[in-house]
Amino acid sequence: MLRFLSLSALLTVSLLVGCANDPKDPTASMKPEEIYAEAKSNMNGNLFDKAINLLDKLEGRAAGTPLAQQAQLDKAYAQYKNGDRVAAIVTLDRFMKLNPASSAMDYAMYLKGTINFNDDLGLMSKWFKQDLAERDQLAARESFEAYKELVTRFPESKYAEDASLRMRHIINLLAKSEIKVAQHYFKKGAYVAAINRAQTTLNDYQNIAAVEDALIILIESYDALGLTQLKDDTLRVLKQSYPDSKYFPKPLPEKTGKSWYQVW
Repeated sequence: MLRFLSLSALLTVSLLVGCANDPKDPTASMKPEEIYAEAKSNMNGNLFDKAINLLDKLEGRAAGTPLAQQAQLDKAYAQYKNGDRVAAIVTLDRFMKLNPASSAMDYAMYLKGTINFNDDLGLMSKWFKQDLAERDQLAARESFEAYKELVTRFPESKYAEDASLRMRHIINLLAKSEIKVAQHYFKKGAYVAAINRAQTTLNDYQNIAAVEDALIILIESYDALGLTQLKDDTLRVLKQSYPDSKYFPKPLPEKTGKSWYQVW
């Protein structure tokens, strides 16, 4: 029995040693800096799966160093580009929790906002090709919050200006979403629901195009419900705020006295 135990222990040690020197692991003899260089090379070549594996190894081997922090950020970016948005967000949240004083915190916030902003739709312009009212708005709101925190905490960051622009886009898109839903309810004859959505737009968003649409929906919904006083009050607000609103009929062009066939 003792001999058997000794052989088992020896076999276990041999296996552990063998794993530690696994010839199949090309990074076994590489320095952390070399692993990072290889990972960056893979990222530049869009080989994100390979880059993620290398950055995982680097994060463990360089634990507690600035290089490990950089590996986390690069891994989040690689995961994002590889189409794994959830994993990328988890990596960034972990980075921000473990490194609250990092000089790269602004970039981490910007990347988190950008990952949620895109949400598998690619570039910003694609947001205008798919109706946000048909999509879950959670990612857009989380994107806005990440950008807002960046701009608030790091107003001098090189990412702050772009984050502010993206925040404005998100606000417009979310307001447009509310209007689309309100219009849907109005067409279905659900006037109270349409009013609630339009009022949400007025309460949550200001100084954007969707406000005019919200007022128009309110006027038409109040009219459909026979709420004349509310309709008239809202109409006055629309006239004051948007005197050239599309809701008001445009005057016909003045006659010149010439027949249609006269050009001079």
